[in-house]
Amino acid sequence: MASTLLSLASATPSASLSFHEINKGKLNRGCMNKEKTNPFIKAKSFGRVSMVVASNVSRFEGITMAPPDPILGVSEAFKADNHELKLNLGVGAYRTEELQPYVLDVVKKADKLLLEKGENREYLPIEGLAAFNKVTAELLFGVDNPVIRQQRVATVQGLSGTGSLRLAAALIERYFPGAKVLISSPTWGNHKNIFNDARVPWSEYRYYDPKTVGLDFEGMIADIKAAPEGSFILLHGCAHNPTGIDPTPEEWRVIADVIQEKNHIPFFDIAYQGFASGSLDTDAASVRMFVARGMEVIAAQSYSKNLGLYAERIGAINVVCSSPEAAARVKSQLKRIARPMYSNPPVHGARIVANIVGDSALFKEWNAEMEMMAGRIKNVRHKLFDSLSSKDKSGKDWSFVLKQIGMFSFTGLNKAQCDNMTNKWHVYMTKDGRISLAGLSLAKCEYLADAIIDSYHDVS
Repeated sequence: MASTLLSLASATPSASLSFHEINKGKLNRGCMNKEKTNPFIKAKSFGRVSMVVASNVSRFEGITMAPPDPILGVSEAFKADNHELKLNLGVGAYRTEELQPYVLDVVKKADKLLLEKGENREYLPIEGLAAFNKVTAELLFGVDNPVIRQQRVATVQGLSGTGSLRLAAALIERYFPGAKVLISSPTWGNHKNIFNDARVPWSEYRYYDPKTVGLDFEGMIADIKAAPEGSFILLHGCAHNPTGIDPTPEEWRVIADVIQEKNHIPFFDIAYQGFASGSLDTDAASVRMFVARGMEVIAAQSYSKNLGLYAERIGAINVVCSSPEAAARVKSQLKRIARPMYSNPPVHGARIVANIVGDSALFKEWNAEMEMMAGRIKNVRHKLFDSLSSKDKSGKDWSFVLKQIGMFSFTGLNKAQCDNMTNKWHVYMTKDGRISLAGLSLAKCEYLADAIIDSYHDVS
Protein backbone atom coordinates (compact mmCIF):
# COMPACT_ATOMS: atom_id res chain seq x y z
CA MET A 1 0.00 0.00 0.00
CA ALA A 2 1.37 3.37 -0.89
CA SER A 3 -0.05 6.79 -0.31
CA THR A 4 1.33 10.16 -1.32
CA LEU A 5 1.33 13.28 0.84
CA LEU A 6 1.90 16.59 -0.85
CA SER A 7 3.38 19.14 1.56
CA LEU A 8 4.85 22.59 1.42
CA ALA A 9 8.56 22.58 2.08
CA SER A 10 10.75 25.14 3.82
CA ALA A 11 13.56 26.92 2.12
CA THR A 12 15.59 23.76 2.58
CA PRO A 13 14.79 21.67 -0.53
CA SER A 14 15.22 18.31 1.22
CA ALA A 15 12.93 19.13 4.14
CA SER A 16 9.32 17.93 4.19
CA LEU A 17 6.34 17.91 6.53
CA SER A 18 4.98 14.84 8.20
CA PHE A 19 1.22 14.18 8.20
CA HIS A 20 1.36 14.29 12.00
CA GLU A 21 2.88 17.76 12.01
CA ILE A 22 0.35 19.15 9.54
CA ASN A 23 -2.52 17.83 11.63
CA LYS A 24 -1.04 19.34 14.80
CA GLY A 25 -0.55 22.69 13.16
CA LYS A 26 3.23 22.56 13.68
CA LEU A 27 4.12 24.34 10.49
CA ASN A 28 7.11 26.58 11.33
CA ARG A 29 8.70 28.52 8.53
CA GLY A 30 12.43 28.21 8.33
CA CYS A 31 12.79 25.16 10.51
CA MET A 32 11.45 21.63 10.50
CA ASN A 33 11.31 19.49 13.61
CA LYS A 34 12.80 16.10 12.85
CA GLU A 35 11.52 13.95 15.69
CA LYS A 36 11.38 10.29 14.66
CA THR A 37 12.40 8.74 11.39
CA ASN A 38 9.80 6.45 9.81
CA PRO A 39 11.67 3.84 7.78
CA PHE A 40 8.68 3.45 5.48
CA ILE A 41 8.52 7.17 4.57
CA LYS A 42 10.55 8.27 1.60
CA ALA A 43 10.82 11.94 0.68
CA LYS A 44 11.29 13.15 -2.87
CA SER A 45 12.12 16.83 -3.34
CA PHE A 46 10.90 18.97 -6.24
CA GLY A 47 12.25 22.44 -5.41
CA ARG A 48 10.08 23.99 -2.70
CA VAL A 49 7.50 21.21 -2.95
CA SER A 50 8.33 17.74 -1.64
CA MET A 51 6.44 14.51 -2.18
CA VAL A 52 6.40 12.25 0.84
CA VAL A 53 5.65 8.66 -0.20
CA ALA A 54 4.46 6.29 2.50
CA SER A 55 5.25 2.76 1.33
CA ASN A 56 4.12 0.63 4.23
CA VAL A 57 4.66 -3.05 3.49
CA SER A 58 1.57 -5.17 4.18
CA ARG A 59 1.76 -7.71 6.97
CA PHE A 60 0.10 -10.05 4.44
CA GLU A 61 2.82 -9.57 1.82
CA GLY A 62 3.98 -13.16 2.21
CA ILE A 63 0.62 -14.63 1.22
CA THR A 64 0.76 -15.95 -2.32
CA MET A 65 -2.07 -15.93 -4.84
CA ALA A 66 -4.08 -19.16 -4.68
CA PRO A 67 -4.63 -21.05 -7.93
CA PRO A 68 -8.15 -20.92 -9.37
CA ASP A 69 -10.48 -23.75 -8.43
CA PRO A 70 -10.21 -26.36 -11.21
CA ILE A 71 -13.99 -26.91 -11.32
CA LEU A 72 -15.47 -23.52 -10.53
CA GLY A 73 -12.87 -21.87 -12.76
CA VAL A 74 -14.40 -23.68 -15.72
CA SER A 75 -17.64 -21.74 -15.27
CA GLU A 76 -15.80 -18.42 -15.24
CA ALA A 77 -14.08 -19.24 -18.52
CA PHE A 78 -17.39 -20.39 -20.00
CA LYS A 79 -19.08 -17.10 -19.11
CA ALA A 80 -16.34 -15.14 -20.86
CA ASP A 81 -16.83 -17.10 -24.12
CA ASN A 82 -19.34 -15.58 -26.57
CA HIS A 83 -19.46 -18.50 -29.01
CA GLU A 84 -23.03 -19.54 -29.80
CA LEU A 85 -22.32 -23.29 -29.55
CA LYS A 86 -20.42 -23.19 -26.27
CA LEU A 87 -21.16 -25.89 -23.68
CA ASN A 88 -20.46 -25.89 -19.95
CA LEU A 89 -19.92 -29.50 -18.94
CA GLY A 90 -17.71 -28.69 -15.95
CA VAL A 91 -19.87 -28.06 -12.92
CA GLY A 92 -22.05 -30.88 -11.64
CA ALA A 93 -25.39 -29.10 -11.52
CA TYR A 94 -28.60 -30.33 -13.15
CA ARG A 95 -29.94 -28.46 -16.16
CA THR A 96 -33.17 -28.76 -18.13
CA GLU A 97 -33.26 -29.77 -21.79
CA GLU A 98 -33.01 -26.02 -22.46
CA LEU A 99 -29.82 -26.03 -20.33
CA GLN A 100 -31.37 -23.85 -17.64
CA PRO A 101 -31.14 -24.30 -13.85
CA TYR A 102 -34.03 -26.29 -12.44
CA VAL A 103 -35.89 -25.72 -9.18
CA LEU A 104 -37.91 -28.81 -8.29
CA ASP A 105 -41.67 -28.27 -8.14
CA VAL A 106 -41.79 -30.10 -4.84
CA VAL A 107 -39.22 -27.66 -3.41
CA LYS A 108 -41.37 -24.73 -4.54
CA LYS A 109 -44.35 -26.27 -2.75
CA ALA A 110 -42.34 -26.90 0.42
CA ASP A 111 -41.06 -23.31 0.29
CA LYS A 112 -44.62 -22.01 0.02
CA LEU A 113 -45.75 -24.09 2.99
CA LEU A 114 -42.85 -22.80 5.08
CA LEU A 115 -43.78 -19.23 4.21
CA GLU A 116 -47.39 -19.85 5.18
CA LYS A 117 -46.35 -21.34 8.52
CA GLY A 118 -44.32 -18.23 9.28
CA GLU A 119 -41.72 -20.11 11.27
CA ASN A 120 -39.07 -18.12 13.09
CA ARG A 121 -35.40 -17.79 12.20
CA GLU A 122 -33.95 -18.68 15.59
CA TYR A 123 -30.62 -20.49 15.87
CA LEU A 124 -30.71 -24.23 15.44
CA PRO A 125 -28.96 -26.46 17.98
CA ILE A 126 -25.35 -27.29 17.12
CA GLU A 127 -26.39 -30.68 15.72
CA GLY A 128 -29.03 -29.11 13.49
CA LEU A 129 -32.77 -29.57 13.03
CA ALA A 130 -33.98 -32.67 14.86
CA ALA A 131 -36.68 -33.45 12.29
CA PHE A 132 -34.11 -33.28 9.49
CA ASN A 133 -31.59 -35.48 11.31
CA LYS A 134 -34.28 -38.11 11.84
CA VAL A 135 -35.44 -38.31 8.22
CA THR A 136 -31.99 -38.07 6.66
CA ALA A 137 -30.74 -41.08 8.63
CA GLU A 138 -33.90 -43.00 7.75
CA LEU A 139 -33.51 -42.19 4.05
CA LEU A 140 -29.96 -43.48 4.02
CA PHE A 141 -30.22 -46.58 6.20
CA GLY A 142 -33.93 -47.40 5.87
CA VAL A 143 -36.71 -46.59 8.33
CA ASP A 144 -36.77 -50.12 9.78
CA ASN A 145 -33.01 -50.59 9.99
CA PRO A 146 -31.98 -51.93 13.42
CA VAL A 147 -29.28 -49.26 13.74
CA ILE A 148 -32.06 -46.64 13.64
CA ARG A 149 -34.29 -48.44 16.15
CA GLN A 150 -31.36 -49.11 18.48
CA GLN A 151 -30.18 -45.48 18.30
CA ARG A 152 -26.74 -46.52 17.11
CA VAL A 153 -26.40 -43.70 14.56
CA ALA A 154 -24.85 -40.35 15.47
CA THR A 155 -26.28 -37.85 12.98
CA VAL A 156 -25.28 -34.21 12.80
CA GLN A 157 -26.53 -31.76 10.18
CA GLY A 158 -23.60 -30.42 8.16
CA LEU A 159 -22.93 -27.78 5.54
CA SER A 160 -23.88 -30.00 2.62
CA GLY A 161 -21.54 -32.81 1.61
CA THR A 162 -18.34 -30.79 1.86
CA GLY A 163 -19.02 -29.57 5.39
CA SER A 164 -20.13 -33.01 6.52
CA LEU A 165 -16.96 -34.58 5.15
CA ARG A 166 -14.93 -31.88 6.90
CA LEU A 167 -16.55 -32.70 10.26
CA ALA A 168 -15.71 -36.37 9.81
CA ALA A 169 -12.13 -35.50 8.82
CA ALA A 170 -11.73 -33.45 12.00
CA LEU A 171 -13.11 -36.35 14.05
CA ILE A 172 -10.56 -38.71 12.46
CA GLU A 173 -7.69 -36.30 13.07
CA ARG A 174 -8.65 -35.82 16.70
CA TYR A 175 -9.52 -39.35 17.78
CA PHE A 176 -7.61 -41.57 15.34
CA PRO A 177 -4.19 -39.88 15.28
CA GLY A 178 -1.99 -41.14 12.50
CA ALA A 179 -4.79 -43.09 10.80
CA LYS A 180 -4.76 -42.85 7.04
CA VAL A 181 -7.68 -42.27 4.68
CA LEU A 182 -7.58 -44.10 1.34
CA ILE A 183 -9.28 -42.33 -1.54
CA SER A 184 -9.93 -43.54 -5.06
CA SER A 185 -7.75 -42.53 -7.98
CA PRO A 186 -9.29 -40.40 -9.35
CA THR A 187 -11.79 -38.85 -6.97
CA TRP A 188 -13.82 -35.69 -6.51
CA GLY A 189 -11.34 -32.81 -6.52
CA ASN A 190 -12.28 -31.49 -3.09
CA HIS A 191 -11.62 -34.72 -1.19
CA LYS A 192 -7.88 -34.12 -1.06
CA ASN A 193 -8.39 -30.50 -0.02
CA ILE A 194 -10.65 -31.55 2.85
CA PHE A 195 -8.21 -34.06 4.30
CA ASN A 196 -5.21 -31.80 3.75
CA ASP A 197 -7.00 -28.99 5.56
CA ALA A 198 -7.85 -31.31 8.46
CA ARG A 199 -4.26 -32.60 8.52
CA VAL A 200 -5.37 -36.16 7.91
CA PRO A 201 -2.87 -38.27 5.93
CA TRP A 202 -4.23 -39.92 2.81
CA SER A 203 -3.14 -42.12 -0.03
CA GLU A 204 -4.86 -43.42 -3.12
CA TYR A 205 -6.18 -46.80 -4.16
CA ARG A 206 -6.46 -47.78 -7.80
CA TYR A 207 -9.93 -47.33 -9.24
CA TYR A 208 -9.96 -46.21 -12.88
CA ASP A 209 -8.46 -48.36 -15.62
CA PRO A 210 -7.64 -46.18 -18.64
CA LYS A 211 -7.25 -49.24 -20.87
CA THR A 212 -10.87 -50.28 -20.41
CA VAL A 213 -12.27 -46.92 -19.29
CA GLY A 214 -13.71 -49.04 -16.49
CA LEU A 215 -13.04 -50.18 -12.94
CA ASP A 216 -9.62 -51.50 -11.97
CA PHE A 217 -11.18 -53.88 -9.48
CA GLU A 218 -8.11 -56.04 -8.91
CA GLY A 219 -5.96 -52.98 -8.27
CA MET A 220 -8.56 -51.55 -5.90
CA ILE A 221 -8.75 -54.74 -3.84
CA ALA A 222 -4.96 -55.12 -3.73
CA ASP A 223 -4.48 -51.55 -2.47
CA ILE A 224 -7.17 -51.86 0.21
CA LYS A 225 -5.56 -55.10 1.37
CA ALA A 226 -2.14 -53.43 1.51
CA ALA A 227 -3.36 -50.46 3.59
CA PRO A 228 -2.41 -50.35 7.29
CA GLU A 229 -4.97 -52.10 9.44
CA GLY A 230 -7.65 -49.72 10.72
CA SER A 231 -7.46 -47.32 7.79
CA PHE A 232 -10.49 -45.35 6.65
CA ILE A 233 -11.57 -46.32 3.13
CA LEU A 234 -13.42 -43.50 1.37
CA LEU A 235 -16.03 -44.96 -0.97
CA HIS A 236 -18.50 -43.30 -3.33
CA GLY A 237 -21.83 -44.91 -2.45
CA CYS A 238 -23.19 -44.50 -5.98
CA ALA A 239 -22.44 -42.58 -9.18
CA HIS A 240 -18.68 -42.33 -8.62
CA ASN A 241 -17.35 -38.83 -9.23
CA PRO A 242 -15.64 -38.23 -11.64
CA THR A 243 -15.77 -41.56 -13.49
CA GLY A 244 -19.42 -42.62 -13.24
CA ILE A 245 -18.07 -46.16 -12.76
CA ASP A 246 -19.64 -48.11 -9.88
CA PRO A 247 -18.79 -51.59 -8.60
CA THR A 248 -21.33 -54.31 -9.29
CA PRO A 249 -23.28 -55.76 -6.33
CA GLU A 250 -20.91 -58.73 -6.28
CA GLU A 251 -17.86 -56.45 -6.36
CA TRP A 252 -19.33 -54.45 -3.46
CA ARG A 253 -19.54 -57.69 -1.47
CA VAL A 254 -15.86 -58.44 -2.11
CA ILE A 255 -14.92 -54.87 -1.14
CA ALA A 256 -16.84 -55.29 2.12
CA ASP A 257 -15.11 -58.63 2.77
CA VAL A 258 -11.65 -57.09 2.43
CA ILE A 259 -12.48 -54.03 4.53
CA GLN A 260 -13.90 -56.28 7.25
CA GLU A 261 -10.89 -58.63 7.16
CA LYS A 262 -8.45 -55.73 7.48
CA ASN A 263 -10.46 -54.07 10.26
CA HIS A 264 -10.76 -50.92 8.14
CA ILE A 265 -13.55 -48.40 8.62
CA PRO A 266 -15.74 -47.73 5.55
CA PHE A 267 -16.32 -44.02 4.95
CA PHE A 268 -19.04 -43.30 2.39
CA ASP A 269 -19.61 -40.10 0.46
CA ILE A 270 -23.26 -40.12 -0.64
CA ALA A 271 -23.81 -37.16 -2.93
CA TYR A 272 -26.31 -38.64 -5.38
CA GLN A 273 -28.82 -40.81 -3.51
CA GLY A 274 -31.90 -41.11 -5.72
CA PHE A 275 -30.27 -39.00 -8.42
CA ALA A 276 -28.14 -41.76 -9.96
CA SER A 277 -30.70 -44.49 -10.62
CA GLY A 278 -33.88 -42.58 -9.79
CA SER A 279 -34.40 -44.75 -6.68
CA LEU A 280 -33.43 -43.74 -3.13
CA ASP A 281 -33.25 -47.38 -2.05
CA THR A 282 -31.20 -48.61 -5.00
CA ASP A 283 -28.62 -45.87 -4.56
CA ALA A 284 -28.29 -46.61 -0.82
CA ALA A 285 -27.79 -50.36 -1.30
CA SER A 286 -24.00 -50.29 -0.89
CA VAL A 287 -24.13 -48.46 2.43
CA ARG A 288 -26.94 -50.64 3.77
CA MET A 289 -25.03 -53.79 2.86
CA PHE A 290 -22.01 -52.71 4.94
CA VAL A 291 -24.25 -51.75 7.87
CA ALA A 292 -26.13 -55.07 7.67
CA ARG A 293 -22.82 -56.83 8.26
CA GLY A 294 -22.53 -55.12 11.63
CA MET A 295 -19.74 -52.82 10.53
CA GLU A 296 -19.22 -49.37 12.01
CA VAL A 297 -19.60 -46.90 9.16
CA ILE A 298 -19.18 -43.18 8.45
CA ALA A 299 -21.46 -41.69 5.80
CA ALA A 300 -21.70 -38.11 4.54
CA GLN A 301 -24.85 -36.97 2.72
CA SER A 302 -25.75 -34.06 0.45
CA TYR A 303 -29.07 -32.74 -0.86
CA SER A 304 -27.54 -30.50 -3.51
CA LYS A 305 -28.23 -32.86 -6.41
CA ASN A 306 -31.29 -34.93 -5.50
CA LEU A 307 -33.32 -31.91 -4.31
CA GLY A 308 -31.46 -29.20 -6.20
CA LEU A 309 -30.67 -27.41 -2.92
CA TYR A 310 -27.21 -26.35 -4.06
CA ALA A 311 -27.12 -22.97 -2.33
CA GLU A 312 -28.88 -24.12 0.85
CA ARG A 313 -25.79 -26.13 1.92
CA ILE A 314 -27.78 -28.96 3.44
CA GLY A 315 -26.30 -32.34 4.29
CA ALA A 316 -25.38 -34.57 7.21
CA ILE A 317 -22.65 -36.71 8.70
CA ASN A 318 -23.72 -40.07 10.08
CA VAL A 319 -21.58 -42.38 12.20
CA VAL A 320 -22.94 -45.90 12.76
CA CYS A 321 -21.57 -47.23 16.05
CA SER A 322 -21.67 -50.61 17.76
CA SER A 323 -23.71 -49.28 20.69
CA PRO A 324 -26.05 -46.37 21.48
CA GLU A 325 -23.61 -45.21 24.15
CA ALA A 326 -20.80 -44.94 21.61
CA ALA A 327 -23.12 -43.09 19.23
CA ALA A 328 -23.99 -40.57 21.93
CA ARG A 329 -20.32 -39.92 22.64
CA VAL A 330 -19.49 -39.55 18.93
CA LYS A 331 -22.35 -37.10 18.45
CA SER A 332 -21.18 -35.02 21.40
CA GLN A 333 -17.71 -34.74 19.88
CA LEU A 334 -19.03 -33.90 16.42
CA LYS A 335 -20.98 -31.07 18.05
CA ARG A 336 -17.83 -30.00 19.87
CA ILE A 337 -15.99 -29.82 16.54
CA ALA A 338 -18.82 -27.94 14.81
CA ARG A 339 -19.22 -25.29 17.51
CA PRO A 340 -15.98 -23.32 16.86
CA MET A 341 -16.11 -24.11 13.14
CA TYR A 342 -19.52 -22.62 12.24
CA SER A 343 -21.52 -22.76 15.50
CA ASN A 344 -24.73 -24.18 14.01
CA PRO A 345 -26.12 -24.97 10.55
CA PRO A 346 -28.69 -23.07 8.45
CA VAL A 347 -32.36 -23.89 8.95
CA HIS A 348 -34.12 -23.29 5.65
CA GLY A 349 -32.85 -26.26 3.64
CA ALA A 350 -33.23 -28.56 6.63
CA ARG A 351 -36.90 -27.63 6.95
CA ILE A 352 -37.45 -28.21 3.23
CA VAL A 353 -36.01 -31.73 3.44
CA ALA A 354 -37.87 -32.56 6.66
CA ASN A 355 -41.19 -31.32 5.30
CA ILE A 356 -40.88 -33.13 1.98
CA VAL A 357 -39.89 -36.45 3.50
CA GLY A 358 -42.42 -36.08 6.30
CA ASP A 359 -45.36 -35.49 3.95
CA SER A 360 -46.40 -38.59 1.98
CA ALA A 361 -47.76 -36.59 -0.98
CA LEU A 362 -44.66 -34.40 -1.25
CA PHE A 363 -42.39 -37.40 -0.79
CA LYS A 364 -44.11 -39.20 -3.66
CA GLU A 365 -43.77 -36.12 -5.85
CA TRP A 366 -40.07 -35.84 -4.99
CA ASN A 367 -39.47 -39.44 -6.04
CA ALA A 368 -41.20 -38.76 -9.35
CA GLU A 369 -39.04 -35.70 -10.01
CA MET A 370 -35.86 -37.63 -9.16
CA GLU A 371 -36.89 -40.29 -11.67
CA MET A 372 -37.48 -37.56 -14.24
CA MET A 373 -34.06 -35.96 -13.69
CA ALA A 374 -32.24 -39.30 -13.69
CA GLY A 375 -34.21 -40.30 -16.77
CA ARG A 376 -33.22 -37.18 -18.70
CA ILE A 377 -29.55 -37.84 -17.98
CA LYS A 378 -29.91 -41.48 -19.06
CA ASN A 379 -31.51 -40.34 -22.33
CA VAL A 380 -28.66 -37.91 -22.96
CA ARG A 381 -26.15 -40.66 -22.20
CA HIS A 382 -27.77 -42.99 -24.76
CA LYS A 383 -27.98 -40.24 -27.38
CA LEU A 384 -24.31 -39.36 -26.90
CA PHE A 385 -23.33 -43.03 -27.28
CA ASP A 386 -25.43 -43.34 -30.44
CA SER A 387 -23.86 -40.18 -31.88
CA LEU A 388 -20.31 -41.30 -31.09
CA SER A 389 -20.90 -44.77 -32.50
CA SER A 390 -22.47 -43.54 -35.74
CA LYS A 391 -20.00 -40.73 -36.42
CA ASP A 392 -16.74 -42.48 -35.50
CA LYS A 393 -15.69 -44.79 -38.32
CA SER A 394 -12.52 -45.99 -36.59
CA GLY A 395 -14.18 -48.93 -34.87
CA LYS A 396 -13.49 -47.61 -31.37
CA ASP A 397 -15.75 -49.06 -28.70
CA TRP A 398 -17.69 -46.27 -27.00
CA SER A 399 -19.85 -48.59 -24.88
CA PHE A 400 -18.18 -47.36 -21.67
CA VAL A 401 -20.45 -44.32 -21.94
CA LEU A 402 -23.47 -46.58 -21.35
CA LYS A 403 -21.80 -48.57 -18.56
CA GLN A 404 -21.24 -45.46 -16.46
CA ILE A 405 -23.97 -44.05 -14.23
CA GLY A 406 -25.05 -40.72 -12.81
CA MET A 407 -24.48 -37.20 -14.01
CA PHE A 408 -20.85 -37.65 -15.10
CA SER A 409 -19.08 -39.46 -17.88
CA PHE A 410 -15.35 -40.05 -17.89
CA THR A 411 -14.34 -39.66 -21.53
CA GLY A 412 -10.77 -40.92 -21.27
CA LEU A 413 -9.48 -37.72 -22.90
CA ASN A 414 -6.11 -36.43 -21.70
CA LYS A 415 -5.29 -32.84 -20.81
CA ALA A 416 -4.18 -31.87 -24.34
CA GLN A 417 -7.35 -33.35 -25.78
CA CYS A 418 -9.45 -31.53 -23.18
CA ASP A 419 -7.70 -28.29 -24.14
CA ASN A 420 -8.69 -28.95 -27.75
CA MET A 421 -12.28 -29.49 -26.65
CA THR A 422 -12.27 -26.01 -25.15
CA ASN A 423 -10.05 -24.06 -27.52
CA LYS A 424 -11.45 -25.42 -30.78
CA TRP A 425 -14.95 -26.59 -29.88
CA HIS A 426 -15.84 -24.28 -26.97
CA VAL A 427 -16.70 -27.25 -24.75
CA TYR A 428 -15.75 -26.44 -21.16
CA MET A 429 -14.83 -29.38 -18.94
CA THR A 430 -12.35 -30.37 -16.25
CA LYS A 431 -8.89 -31.36 -17.45
CA ASP A 432 -9.22 -34.94 -16.23
CA GLY A 433 -11.66 -35.73 -19.04
CA ARG A 434 -14.85 -35.59 -16.98
CA ILE A 435 -17.99 -34.18 -18.54
CA SER A 436 -21.27 -33.45 -16.79
CA LEU A 437 -24.10 -34.96 -18.77
CA ALA A 438 -26.49 -32.92 -16.64
CA GLY A 439 -25.27 -29.88 -18.59
CA LEU A 440 -25.90 -31.50 -21.97
CA SER A 441 -29.10 -31.50 -24.02
CA LEU A 442 -30.26 -34.05 -26.59
CA ALA A 443 -29.95 -31.34 -29.23
CA LYS A 444 -26.24 -30.82 -28.49
CA CYS A 445 -25.20 -34.50 -28.39
CA GLU A 446 -24.09 -34.66 -32.03
CA TYR A 447 -22.01 -31.50 -31.68
CA LEU A 448 -20.36 -32.91 -28.56
CA ALA A 449 -19.71 -36.21 -30.33
CA ASP A 450 -17.92 -34.35 -33.16
CA ALA A 451 -15.78 -32.55 -30.58
CA ILE A 452 -14.87 -35.74 -28.71
CA ILE A 453 -14.04 -37.70 -31.87
CA ASP A 454 -11.88 -34.88 -33.24
CA SER A 455 -10.05 -34.43 -29.94
CA TYR A 456 -9.54 -38.16 -29.40
CA HIS A 457 -8.19 -39.00 -32.86
CA ASP A 458 -6.44 -35.78 -33.91
CA VAL A 459 -4.76 -34.69 -30.65
CA SER A 460 -2.19 -36.88 -28.93
